[in-house]
Amino acid sequence: MSKRLLLLIVIIGFITFRYITSGDEQPERTIVLKNESSKISKLLEIANSYKGVSYKAGGSTKKGMDCSGLVNISFKQIGIDLPRSSSAISTKGKEIDLKDVKVGDLLFFDIARLKGGINHVGLVTSVENDNILFIHSTTSKGVITSSMNEPYWKKEFVKAKRFL
Repeated sequence: MSKRLLLLIVIIGFITFRYITSGDEQPERTIVLKNESSKISKLLEIANSYKGVSYKAGGSTKKGMDCSGLVNISFKQIGIDLPRSSSAISTKGKEIDLKDVKVGDLLFFDIARLKGGINHVGLVTSVENDNILFIHSTTSKGVITSSMNEPYWKKEFVKAKRFL
């Protein structure tokens, strides 16, 4: 029995020694990526918790919300303060091509009937092949998920921005 215990101690010591002396900085980088991924997961969890909430201009609660209210409250809960309007949010962050969007990025739209530049925002929830899904609040259906493959959203799209 003591030989088994001694062998186990030697094996654990060897594994520990290899890990400590590896000098590889990869684990630190992995932690950073996990934290970013964790923030994005939390962001999506928060935004999705508002699915089905009805539309209310200027709203940002479960009683009713608009598109920028959804984005603002979701980002605020992960520690990122954004302006309150879609157009103001669109002046922040890093602009990216639509083909490069990732989950957690924001999509900005100029809905023609509303006039006046950027007036709508959505949060990317899924990117698979050529299908980009985003959560947003619409006047007719409240908080829903839509696809960039829908002709309406393709036509109204202006730009994408990254904040994480």
